[in-house]
Amino acid sequence: MEDKQLRSRQWFGRKGKDGFIYRAWMKNQGFPDHLFEGKPIIGICNTYSELTPCNAHFPALAEAVKRGVWEAGGFPLEFPVMSLGECTLKPTAMLFRNLASMDVEESIRANPLDGVILLCGCDKTTPSLVMGACSVNIPTMVVSGGPMLAGRFKGKKIGTSDLWRFVEDHKTGKMSQEEFVAAEAAMARSPGHCAPMGTASTMAAMVESLGLALPDNATIPAADSRRKRLAHLAGIRMVEMIKENVLMTDILTREAFENAIMVNAALGGSTNFIIHLLAIAGRIGVELNIADFDRLSAKIPLLANVQPSGEHFVEDLFYAGGLPAVMKEMEQFLHKDQLTVNGKTIGENISKAECCDRNLIGTLEAPFKPDSGIAVLKGNLCPDGAVLKPSAATPRLMTHTGKAVVFENIDDLKARIDDPNLDIDEDSVMVLKNVGPKGYPGMPEVGNMQIPEKLLKKGVKDMVRISDGRMSGTGYGTVVLHISPEAAVGGNLALVQNGDLIRLDVPNRSLDLLVEPTVLEQRRMAFESENLGYNRGYAKLFIEHVNQAHEGVDFDFLKGSSGSVVKRDSH
Repeated sequence: MEDKQLRSRQWFGRKGKDGFIYRAWMKNQGFPDHLFEGKPIIGICNTYSELTPCNAHFPALAEAVKRGVWEAGGFPLEFPVMSLGECTLKPTAMLFRNLASMDVEESIRANPLDGVILLCGCDKTTPSLVMGACSVNIPTMVVSGGPMLAGRFKGKKIGTSDLWRFVEDHKTGKMSQEEFVAAEAAMARSPGHCAPMGTASTMAAMVESLGLALPDNATIPAADSRRKRLAHLAGIRMVEMIKENVLMTDILTREAFENAIMVNAALGGSTNFIIHLLAIAGRIGVELNIADFDRLSAKIPLLANVQPSGEHFVEDLFYAGGLPAVMKEMEQFLHKDQLTVNGKTIGENISKAECCDRNLIGTLEAPFKPDSGIAVLKGNLCPDGAVLKPSAATPRLMTHTGKAVVFENIDDLKARIDDPNLDIDEDSVMVLKNVGPKGYPGMPEVGNMQIPEKLLKKGVKDMVRISDGRMSGTGYGTVVLHISPEAAVGGNLALVQNGDLIRLDVPNRSLDLLVEPTVLEQRRMAFESENLGYNRGYAKLFIEHVNQAHEGVDFDFLKGSSGSVVKRDSH
């Protein structure tokens, strides 16, 4: 390989003082001279952390990548970046997605790397790593950690989606405390991220359908030895990608984003997909807006029978043929000539894919549900948009008018949701304010508010719930999310009062507050934004610079990229 092809030669190919320093300090790890002579240096960007249980198996995965890089004649160097544990990080992992992306971007640009493999799994680790890498634009590939094995509890398979049912059963006395604790270990019985098609598996499917990962990356279970095999092959292929100079901009075209949106619809993927894909598009320079998700999803039915929209788990989907088999069923809609990281097109990658189990993968003629994807709503409550996941909602509630029961913030919700005197019934519309990007801050996954205990005891399983927050990809229900503009910046959501009528009309893609404009204007005059008390540090930066949900919740100063050139590069 010629020196001019290798970015790392700007470090290790130098003569004099600078070259001496760069090579000498790397040699203290026992690396011999020949590794610095014309070998491509592959960075392994690792989000391993014991505080991120989904990614706790990544040391072994990184070793598999290294074996592949060594075999292909490359020089692998592993480096850590901020890891975001969805289930452990307070106040919400989403608050730190942009921070992690900055860590990734600067780590890649500042170091002598010719290409990078991103090891990610837990919800926010995938978009943050991809966002950061997009802003540098060197050869890049994603290796996901894979889903955990489906849990087993009392003779049934369980996963994270069952958590919401367990909580309801525990509140109503159908499940004892001992059973509740026993289910914890039964559900999380192997390494990996959530077993259903939650946000983590949605993100893994996203990178595969975009072309940033090898075939089957999305569905191989974390505990399956084939996950390490895929990582090994990724290491080999990355060396080849550097020789071919395949950049992220070669793969992440407008057509690739359209493919990802349509595949997400077929999977019944997480609503969080919208926010993350919009942010990635903004970093790589592809025009994408929230309306594209509705338009491109509308023609795609639900093909994957996987929780929370279906019955089974991502592990089962792999055994049935994985993502390539799902994409094969819908190939007439896809841009099949799109390049992927293995050097082949999407069409070539799925040409021999086949379904091994029709209980898991449907056809266009016989799908599991006719409605999938994302419904994007507009109206006076959400002039810039709101989203709902039809495949996880209750059909009879898709057209509904009800009286608002308002919770001003998350603390108000927690304090009153199970109050026996709460004025609420099954026809009410639950409204949660101030959980958007700025208002929380960080836009937490609290939009799928728990049904009040007194209604659960009556057998109520679903209600219309609206907020400017998000919900877990493992969640379900008739839940309207991502209302934009959010309450904290004076959106009309901030003006909703108890008893106001709200009309949801999903077939016509509308969400409206049935209050006279003059009354709304009077309320607006009295509106005052809440001071959250963040007067320093990253949270202050976040509040001042974060965009709204329909823009991807990225920072205004991070849109676009800075490339791979280091402007000041001498000691």
